[in-house]
Parts: sequence; C-alpha cells; structure tokens
Amino acid sequence: MSFIRTTEQSSHYDHLEKMSINELLTNINTEDNSVPIAVKKSIPQIEILVTQIVDKLKNGGRLFYMGAGTSGRLGIVDASECPPTFGVSHDLVIGLIAGGDTAIRSAVEFAEDDTNQGWKDLEAYHISENDVVIGIAASGTTPYVIGALQQCNQHNIITGCITCNQGSPLATTARFPIVVTVGPEFVTGSSRMKAGTAQKLVLNMISTSTMIQLGRVKGNKMVDMQLSNNKLVDRGTRMIMEELDINREKAAYLLKNHGSVRNAIDNYERTK
Repeated sequence: MSFIRTTEQSSHYDHLEKMSINELLTNINTEDNSVPIAVKKSIPQIEILVTQIVDKLKNGGRLFYMGAGTSGRLGIVDASECPPTFGVSHDLVIGLIAGGDTAIRSAVEFAEDDTNQGWKDLEAYHISENDVVIGIAASGTTPYVIGALQQCNQHNIITGCITCNQGSPLATTARFPIVVTVGPEFVTGSSRMKAGTAQKLVLNMISTSTMIQLGRVKGNKMVDMQLSNNKLVDRGTRMIMEELDINREKAAYLLKNHGSVRNAIDNYERTK
C-alpha cells in the first residue's frame, strides 16, 4: 500500500547554505519546537503499548527495541540506561541494531535491508510470548525491523513500533503502533533530527513510565539506581538525608552498609 513519507518531503526552508549561523540555529529550533506537540497527540497510543509492556514485565517478560541506524542507536541508549537508573538487570530491556554492535558506531552497509536477520537476532535471546518487541524506524519501511515484527506476530509475541510516517508498512505491521508525525526535516530527509528527537522522547516516556509502574521509583526518586560513581553516591546520600531527616554522616553510612537508597530507607524504617 502506498503512503506519503512526510519524513522524506522537501524542507520548508531552502538555500540553507546562505543562512547565517544564527538563522540556522533559530530555524532548527523552530522546527524542534513542533516535536513535543506531535508527541502529545500520540499519548493515547503510547499508553496502550505501555500497558501491554507493564503487564508482560510484571510476569517475567522482557522488552526489546529493534532498529537500524539512528533508530537502532536510540533504542540501545534507552535500554542501556535502565539498569543504572532503575537498578534492573541488563537483560530486562534489550536494544538490538541491524548490523550488530559494530553498527552502534559505524554504518554497516545494507544491514537494514535483510528481512530475516531481525528475527534471527531475537531468536538468539530465546524470544517468547512473554516478551514485547518494539520496532523503531522513522521511515516505517526498514526491512530488518518489519521482518522481525512479522515473525513476532506469527509467534503471538506482542509488537509495537515508533515511526513518523502514518500508514507505513511498520505502522500497519505492529499490533500497537505509535506514530508521531513530525513532518519534513530542516535538512530534507535527515530523520536523525525531528524524527530522532520524537523517537527519543517516546522512548523516555515508555521506559520511565514502565519502570515507575514496576515500582522502581519512590516518590520522585531513583531509589534503585546503581551507585557507579561519586556523583551518584552523593545523590543517594542526599536522598536518604531528605527522606529520613538525618545528617550526612549517618546517611552515608546507611547507603554504604545497605548498597542502595531503597534498602537504606527500608532497613532504617524497620529498625526505628
């Protein structure tokens, strides 16, 4: 079925090379301001998909992101931030990219055109009906992603997507599509710009709301974050000071003794 690729339509701006630096920055910013508005319109779609994800993860399932190029990298970034931010295992949210780890830094020619490799990559993780797979592709036409989701559908695995083209093959393949229509890019076809920003915002919403629903936030604090550097240790100490109304020395002791903000608070409250 044919559809209009709005992400490929000509930019609203021309003669970019003749613009001053200030004009370039101002016009890019003007276009960027439209992205959150477009994302807001997709909240009902995001809510439906997050509801599915939470249900599966509460019952032992996993969340997979799949994409190529910028879309794949954005999925990997979001997945990689979940363990340090929310203290979950590294195999709860998994990001896959066409071309494998090499493609995180360098383009792997034609990797995204393989309709079978995406499913093979999922099979390596023993994908099952307990899991959720989200395909990410601004164009909505990436064979690596579409082929994987088609196989998932056949195996009764929940599928979602994040795309920026209404009616695209990806949007019609995913059972729970999220379509954020951002329109033409400032540089024609450069979907790392508005489309990439939209995808990042949606990924933030998906992972953060899911983790909150899974109980990984207390109040508004990341009480399960990994204490992997001095900045985070200091942040954790301050969280405990604020929550328990105790001094820094005692808070630091509790954090070191119990290994996480949550454990420190819970154990302190139990011994009061």
